[in-house]
Amino acid sequence: MGAYIAIIVTSTLGAVGQAGVPGPSFLVVAVLLAAGIPIEGLPLLFALDRIFDMIRTALNITGDAACAVIVDALIEEEAAEAELKK
Repeated sequence: MGAYIAIIVTSTLGAVGQAGVPGPSFLVVAVLLAAGIPIEGLPLLFALDRIFDMIRTALNITGDAACAVIVDALIEEEAAEAELKK
């Protein structure tokens, strides 16, 4: 039961901090160690992480930009409505 709690806590903390961290494979290593899973495949993980990191970064930036556009549109709508009420 303690291993499950360690996995949950480590994964949650990793998920929160992973978006802004380049090369988050080290967080995966922490989860593997907490779970007691052997880490012999670690070199493969690090070899592929560069590709996955570029994809994660592109998705993160796209999501941030989409949110900024949506918030800007909502603020402009509210400003236009407030201007009409004057």
